Amino acid sequence: MRAIVLLCLLHATFGQNKPYSWDGPGQGEPDPDQRAGSVCHTDQGSCGCCLMLREMNRLRTYFNTTLNTLEKEYLQTKQSLNNMEASRIAFSAALYSDDRFKCYGPFDVNSLIVYKHVFLNLGGGYNVQTGIFTVPRSGVYSLALTVFSDAGSPGNSLAACAGLQVNGQLVAGSRDQNKNDQEDSATIVVVLHLKAGNQVAVNLPIGCFLCDDNSHYNTFSAFLLYVTE
Repeated sequence: MRAIVLLCLLHATFGQNKPYSWDGPGQGEPDPDQRAGSVCHTDQGSCGCCLMLREMNRLRTYFNTTLNTLEKEYLQTKQSLNNMEASRIAFSAALYSDDRFKCYGPFDVNSLIVYKHVFLNLGGGYNVQTGIFTVPRSGVYSLALTVFSDAGSPGNSLAACAGLQVNGQLVAGSRDQNKNDQEDSATIVVVLHLKAGNQVAVNLPIGCFLCDDNSHYNTFSAFLLYVTE
């Protein structure tokens, strides 16, 4: 920038084609009343330099404004991506992964079912030690539960039952206790608005039992549909 200004000034100083007038003071000066006689009419070198500087300043202002706009859009895009990554919440777990077919329950008290085989745990909300899904972010969630049990042989009592609960309160459940079926299954799917910190779990009522192996007949799943404030 300084080099350009210096070149312009040198051009304005030495690039004059008209010699100085020696006819005395005031001779050869432009008429001040001639408003059309701007600097471009009397000093072509200075006029070009000023126009160049003005254009450079205009371009610099344009590029600075454009850069600020791009930086703002970049920060907004980065924030949106961070929100999208934080919103990737989903888990799915099954009761057992053993080859051997076995049952969970029955117990003398209501018990939370601990699903040991984890298929997916995006967001880390599911605790494989407790069987509790702690909601990481407030939003609308889809929750699903499959229930399966086997009485072992015809005539034995079947008690395929479980309840989906939020913060210890029953939301939806399935209960099938009879001696007519050797095996039975059920599916529960609900959509709930949950808040961050809510605890979702599956309760096994007294006297009920679920049976499973690596076929994964009993599953507990949830995923975030969209975030809410």
